[in-house]
Amino acid sequence: MSRPGSRPLGCVVAGLLLASCGDRDAQWRAVLGVPRALQLPAIPENNPPTEAKLQLGRRLFYDVRLSGNQTQSCASCHDQKLAFTDGKKTAVGSTGHVLTRNAQGLQNAAYNSTLTWANDGLIALESQLAVPIRNDRPVELGVNDGNVSAVLARFENDSRYPAAFRAAFPESASGPTVEKIIFALATFCRSLVGADSPYDRYLAGDKSALTDSQKRGLALFNGERLECFHCHSGSNLTTSYRDARTTEDTATYPFFNNGLYNLDGGYPPQDQGLYEVTLRKDDRGRFRPQSLRNVALTAPYMHDGSLATLDDVLSHYAAGGTVTASGPLAGDGRLNPLKSGLIRGFVLTAEERGDVLAFLNALTDVGFVENPAFAAAED
Repeated sequence: MSRPGSRPLGCVVAGLLLASCGDRDAQWRAVLGVPRALQLPAIPENNPPTEAKLQLGRRLFYDVRLSGNQTQSCASCHDQKLAFTDGKKTAVGSTGHVLTRNAQGLQNAAYNSTLTWANDGLIALESQLAVPIRNDRPVELGVNDGNVSAVLARFENDSRYPAAFRAAFPESASGPTVEKIIFALATFCRSLVGADSPYDRYLAGDKSALTDSQKRGLALFNGERLECFHCHSGSNLTTSYRDARTTEDTATYPFFNNGLYNLDGGYPPQDQGLYEVTLRKDDRGRFRPQSLRNVALTAPYMHDGSLATLDDVLSHYAAGGTVTASGPLAGDGRLNPLKSGLIRGFVLTAEERGDVLAFLNALTDVGFVENPAFAAAED
């Protein structure tokens, strides 16, 4: 029995745990540089962020020795000045293999509920990062069973890396491992956060941060006529979102067929989207809605880079899909039977089109693409 006026022991313990979690979260927020406008991203308990781990990941991100043939780094496909995309229709791996999908931007990637264009099973950066490092179909960085020892030896024999690995993983007596590389890279990628575009400043109360045209574009973007906000909403401008507060019963994993193609009711066989994971016919052509942060810097667009400009993207949605007139992909995407009901088409005046494009340009976060903390570390 507790004393009069005292708290029961259970409440005391719960309070201490909450305080501890609060202190931990504040520490993690500081390490990752998460701005106050954003929630703390979801972070697995087995990979807590530390400054040493983040700086190791930053160095590894820019090191071509992480690829099997020492020709590419992570940054080869994720260039900071392009909001960590590469400007190509589809990425090219270290062996010259042309991939089928467009390289995604990494700004606020830690907030995505799934982490590729079309895989509902990759929900942690630690799981996703193993794909570009070890995957052989397609080859990206090209680390495989035949060369992994040599790749790790490059870091073991370097004058700086052994100490950096020990500082990042002080509880481990072993040297560099693929798992440690992945955990360090995941920590660096979680730090690639930003929320200081004109749009963010407008939401924070600076009503002069957007021009009148951009404000009109925002209203159109969030209106039922264009339907944009149904897939691109919230702090990361995508409904594929989670943070540290998200629980399994509240997590959502959205994927949509937006009418880009229609091959007799199907989709191009080289990339059928979520269907390739689930084998459910209704998932053909379904891809994850991308974050629109820094979207003006991440052309070309769509999962295959087939739309060159934001104006092309707007035309695609205004038409309710894309018509491919000839060639192996010929078909009327507007009539794809699996197309999302949200893709209905709309009519815009020239002024309205200009307003929507002006708003999309207001999502450019110059501070993010110029942040020296995200650039290659000086030797």
